[in-house]
Amino acid sequence: MRIGKVLVTEEQIRSKLAEMGAAITEDYRGRDLLMVGILKGAFIVMADLARHVELPVEFDFMAVSSYGAATKTSGVVRILKDLDQEIEGRDVLIVEDIIDSGLTLHYLLRNLEVRKPASLEVAALLVKDGVERPPLDIRYEGFHIPPEFVIGYGLDYAGRYRNLPYVAVMEEGDEEVPT
Repeated sequence: MRIGKVLVTEEQIRSKLAEMGAAITEDYRGRDLLMVGILKGAFIVMADLARHVELPVEFDFMAVSSYGAATKTSGVVRILKDLDQEIEGRDVLIVEDIIDSGLTLHYLLRNLEVRKPASLEVAALLVKDGVERPPLDIRYEGFHIPPEFVIGYGLDYAGRYRNLPYVAVMEEGDEEVPT
């Protein structure tokens, strides 16, 4: 496998997260915001997004799996790490790196809704187009990308490439990193 075409540059990501952070700041002013990052991919997105939210914010994380080492979702969602705190009566913002099939997010939303948060919204850096998915209401969207397997900015292939500062397509072939 090798790194292919860059779909979203580091500067585009930085600019979009600043825009999303400003919207979140306005929408949650005076409210009790808990940002929930979906591990492992969203940790980079959430850290950088949170720096643009000009409010006191709490953080928590969930770890779920539907991919394993594959490049396509298995459709089976497993919670590997649940929240550390109660969310009843809290304004909860789920932060995702990418919305692909939407199966994992749909499962998580149903799982968290029964815990009676005051509100439950989603912020996602990337949304794959051309993918059949359950209906989802994504309040804060970054970029729409084609239905290709992507890496970088928290997204991985077999645990690698999360540290790339951009989002690129993963292709067959020898490993190369764009300069």
